[in-house]
Amino acid sequence: MLPEAAEQRRAAILAKHARMANQIATFFASKPREEGIAGLAEHINKFWEPRMRRHLFELVDGGGEGLHELVMAAVPNIRRPAEESRPAAAASGAPAGA
Repeated sequence: MLPEAAEQRRAAILAKHARMANQIATFFASKPREEGIAGLAEHINKFWEPRMRRHLFELVDGGGEGLHELVMAAVPNIRRPAEESRPAAAASGAPAGA
């Protein structure tokens, strides 16, 4: 994959996870605030795999632009996954086996 294409794909994945988090926040926004925050965090902790939570934290660490304020309020209660460990070749973008 070309670097530009990979960047576009990553941006699309981040946008998808932001949209999903915002949809969950919209549901929990109808609850009392503290219950909504707790419910949103519990849902993400329970049903989102570590890769998805990594993407969410990438968005949060970048300022959280586009994330519902309830998502941002729930962040302290969402488990931050360990960093992904990738082989050096994969991290550098080198083809496998190179």
